[in-house]
Amino acid sequence: MNTPKLTTERLILRRIPALFEILKDEEVNTFLPWFPLRSLGEAREFYEKRYRAVYELPQGYRYAVCRKEDDVPFGYIDIKTDASHDLGYGLKKQFWHRGIATEAGRALLELAKADGLPYVTATHDVRNLRSGAVMQRLGMTYRYSYRELVQPKNELVTFRMYQINFGGDQNFVFRGYAEETFIEPGV
Repeated sequence: MNTPKLTTERLILRRIPALFEILKDEEVNTFLPWFPLRSLGEAREFYEKRYRAVYELPQGYRYAVCRKEDDVPFGYIDIKTDASHDLGYGLKKQFWHRGIATEAGRALLELAKADGLPYVTATHDVRNLRSGAVMQRLGMTYRYSYRELVQPKNELVTFRMYQINFGGDQNFVFRGYAEETFIEPGV
């Protein structure tokens, strides 16, 4: 499978073998659609459901975020392989506010562009302004907001959708999220 190891100034992005330490933290999961993982068994199930199949594709974009000095995972970053090409990321709290999501995001967006993805989207809960700032630093632009009933939390959330286009029609906007409850167009 085409999941090459990526390196940046401070980071290694590689396949993610261990999710439990990252996804068990309640603060890390505050704005994610799933509940914090409670056991290694749940982590294995999460991996099987969300990662294994991607690692079997010719192109896949699911990575552990690790420091170069110890190669220990402290976060994840991915781009979905469906039509949304949705960028997602999460870091253990002690690594927040250091520019790491931006640094890892740049590396992954460069790979996606080189692989020929036409665009990448990203969404954030409107209460998570820092995530929106990461998207802006990555060169993504706000396109619209929508509401979605997030499962399994069964919570109605307003999301802001950002997008970056790689060549082609720079005005193209992915409308897949707008099929939820559309609120407003981007400014």
